Amino acid sequence: MIDRHLRPDEIELLLDGEEGFGVAQLRAHASSCSVCQHELAGASGLMLMLDTLPDFAPSASFADRVMSEVQVFEPWHAAASRTVAQVVPATRPARIAAGVAAAVTAGLGTAGATWAVARADMGLLLAQLGLERFREQVTVAGSDLITTVVGQPGLDALRGSSPEVTALAMGAFVAVAGMGVVGIRTLASSSRTR
Repeated sequence: MIDRHLRPDEIELLLDGEEGFGVAQLRAHASSCSVCQHELAGASGLMLMLDTLPDFAPSASFADRVMSEVQVFEPWHAAASRTVAQVVPATRPARIAAGVAAAVTAGLGTAGATWAVARADMGLLLAQLGLERFREQVTVAGSDLITTVVGQPGLDALRGSSPEVTALAMGAFVAVAGMGVVGIRTLASSSRTR
């Protein structure tokens, strides 16, 4: 026998007509306790009143609106298999051809990496040549820019001066250009606010 009043979930079990472990004890207590009988009768009356309410169906777009607010997280393994399914060809001959192509590519990549490691001195030479060519192109582009900005006499003066003077002149140029850009942006934003 239960020596306490029934909880709401136990009253719901009795209203639903559940049969199972412990339900007989709940029924015995409800029949002997006036407070629990009153609660059970009130809940039963509420259920009867709810049954008399008319049925209604939500609008057709209700489920779509609810699901648009629900964040559904796809497990990583489902996303991975879907991504792989998009890349892997659908037919067997195409899958075989793709596998052979991947194996050949992996083999050529391994052979190339092995050759590059074995010929590290040649790789270093090629890297130095590439860097030298890049430096020359940057120098030519910088000379063209300086010639355009300050003219040939200014370029000759910069070439004849020390690296400190050249760095100071370049810093001054960058500062003036930056102030010009800031000034133009300030003018543009002030004309928009009017």
